[in-house]
Amino acid sequence: MDVLIHLFVGLHIVGIAALLGGFLTQLKAMGTGTARFVPAMLHGALTMLVTGVILVGLNQADDQPVNNIKIGVKLALLIVILGLVYVKRDDEKVDRNLFALVGLLTAANIFIAVLWT
Repeated sequence: MDVLIHLFVGLHIVGIAALLGGFLTQLKAMGTGTARFVPAMLHGALTMLVTGVILVGLNQADDQPVNNIKIGVKLALLIVILGLVYVKRDDEKVDRNLFALVGLLTAANIFIAVLWT
């Protein structure tokens, strides 16, 4: 079971990297007001959602403690991120504040995962 959990943790990190990497590649465009949500951001957020749900299930099946409040907060942030990216994915340019919000929520999700024990 540990190997399976570690595999999905790795895939979850790949999703985080895709979402954050997509955001970071658009920072220069954000400065000029032409930033857009790239497909990597959508795919990264979806990967995070799927692997996160699987990780919770695997940890509960392995009788490991799961902090449901932490998972709920992370899930809520991810649903907001996913909703914004999904709705605005076809726009040629996204409002600077909306784009920055997605980056801020992504960073918050990462820090919650690492710092909330």
